[in-house]
Amino acid sequence: MGLGVEDRIRMAKRAAKEIAPGMCVNLGIGIPTLVANYIPDDWNVMFHAENGIVGAGPKPVPGQEDENLCNAGGYPITLRSGGVYFDSATAFAIVRKQLLDMTILGGLEVSEQGDLANWIVPGKRVPGMGGAMDLAVKNKKLVVLMSHTDKKGNPKIVTECKLPLTAARCVHLIITEMAVIEVNEGGLTLKETMGNFSLDEIKASTGCQLTIPPDFGNFH
Repeated sequence: MGLGVEDRIRMAKRAAKEIAPGMCVNLGIGIPTLVANYIPDDWNVMFHAENGIVGAGPKPVPGQEDENLCNAGGYPITLRSGGVYFDSATAFAIVRKQLLDMTILGGLEVSEQGDLANWIVPGKRVPGMGGAMDLAVKNKKLVVLMSHTDKKGNPKIVTECKLPLTAARCVHLIITEMAVIEVNEGGLTLKETMGNFSLDEIKASTGCQLTIPPDFGNFH
């Protein structure tokens, strides 16, 4: 079962709460791109794209897209005041020197140790890993936004990833349509439930041990 529009918006809004004023943040393709829509303008958050932009803004109003202005996934964006363009070498230097405050990516699987698989499903054609490996390895904080289960209902949060890894032990926080889950040395800990999903639904849809603290919250 796929994610609904409300699920995606709720996930993006929750991810936006991890961002603080003045941060420089990379947003991956898919749901992460929605996060820019929920950051106040006066926070002066600068969004980084590995194709050579710092200062990417929300998606443009339909009909006002600039064909020469897009993110690393090729989708149209806007540019905030103070935004700059540069070549890909500079963009990746920013990543590799760990100058980004946070990275928000999509995911196919995340293990209980924080391993991330998000770039390929064997047998399917893809253009390549792109910047995912650099972003996953060289991050200060990595937040993953993804559905809790795949289209067949199988857990995507698992004991061990079956898909080829992007990077090992790199994820700090997982946000799905069901839950917000922290990754720490002891494994996974439920931080918040999402929307109207129950604790039983979350546990049944998670493919590994999940610590449930007495003080977990809820995000609507």
